[in-house]
Amino acid sequence: MSVTVFVPQPLRVHCNGAATLELTAADVRSALDELSRSHPTLYRGVCDETDAVRRHINLFVNREHVRDLDGLSTTLKSGDELVILPAVSGG
Repeated sequence: MSVTVFVPQPLRVHCNGAATLELTAADVRSALDELSRSHPTLYRGVCDETDAVRRHINLFVNREHVRDLDGLSTTLKSGDELVILPAVSGG
């Protein structure tokens, strides 16, 4: 099943400037695994050395935060959108 991954501007340097990527994945963890193979530096921007999603990165599937769904086990269907959204802070 094909899903669209939306890449935020600060991380696009890791995927040749692409704003979106098309992946085949059954769940969010599988999508991240695919990113680790196809775009390893982008994956490292999303996940840390323990393969956990970085604290300042939020993942959404079709406007729903994965923490409100089934976390990384959230099932993906063809046509779903996975959005990588870094937290914004400052003062």
